[in-house]
Amino acid sequence: MAAQAELEDLPGVGPATADKLKDNGYDSFQSIAVASPAELSNKADVGESSASDIINAARDAADIGGFETGSDVLDRRERIGKLEWLVPEIDDLLGGGVETQSITEVYGEFGAGKSQVTHQLAVNVQLPEEAGGLAGRCVFIDSEDTFRPERIDEMVRGLDDEVIEAAMEDRDIDGDAGDEEALAALVDEFLDKIHVAKAFNSNHQILLAEKAQEIAKEHEEDEYPVRLLCVDSLTAHFRAEYVGRGELADRQQKLNKHLHDLDRVGNLYNSAVVVTNQVQSNPDAFFGDPTKPIGGNILGHKSTFRLYLKKSKNDKRIVRLVDAPNLPDGEAVMRVQNEGLKPE
Repeated sequence: MAAQAELEDLPGVGPATADKLKDNGYDSFQSIAVASPAELSNKADVGESSASDIINAARDAADIGGFETGSDVLDRRERIGKLEWLVPEIDDLLGGGVETQSITEVYGEFGAGKSQVTHQLAVNVQLPEEAGGLAGRCVFIDSEDTFRPERIDEMVRGLDDEVIEAAMEDRDIDGDAGDEEALAALVDEFLDKIHVAKAFNSNHQILLAEKAQEIAKEHEEDEYPVRLLCVDSLTAHFRAEYVGRGELADRQQKLNKHLHDLDRVGNLYNSAVVVTNQVQSNPDAFFGDPTKPIGGNILGHKSTFRLYLKKSKNDKRIVRLVDAPNLPDGEAVMRVQNEGLKPE
């Protein structure tokens, strides 16, 4: 955490303002640099003009917000991690896996497997990089009461033996994939690195996104930093609370702020952000699939990758890449089993 004296080096930041900034989660130049003047003005109780000066000074100090060359962008992108699903066809579809510093949206109808994806990624992110993970922990915002530790248990045990043994070695657990005591210890280790909070309404959900940044900051220098932020589902509370066209503008405004808060965690702490989304039927669609995600253009533009999950026969699910900045559209098939997500 940045010391108060460091924050006071910014113009217009005295001891009282520094305390207010820290109390509201702005404890580093980076977190101030990516704030908006209106947001900082409200939280720190300063005028918008002063807030703008503080932000600009923080951007200069943190070297954020200026122009950079394409080579600089390439160097920065080389730090981006890829979190694998451990389903080869889907990882190929995604160009290696779910990217950090991006929002990946997974949408589909009830029972399509959206929550299964978030649970599996909460497990996979904790694996060593050579096993397809990011050697990190997960923050899980649960708005539909979907998180089940029992599923994490099943999915950890469902990993390939060599992956289980690599995870054990990484955590200094003596034993192998057939050792029940060692497996139980491994499951406990995985559960301890998933931070879960249940969101009771949209305002609480927005607050939890801000708290997620605090957790990421707290563990930034840990052996297992936050490398995944899941929201399951992103839109359930907003959809239930803002009903009718008269409420649409307010809903979209709040949803937009929420998405920017999530994106901030991803960019500041090199984390993957995965959100699930509900769908609605489009009665105007005469041809093709009438199912479309809710959230409108706000969510469509803010999501870097959009994946559509569709039910197929038995435990099969079709995963369709609908939108990505540097990848072609395509489809892959996976199975949702007791042991987790598996190849066809």
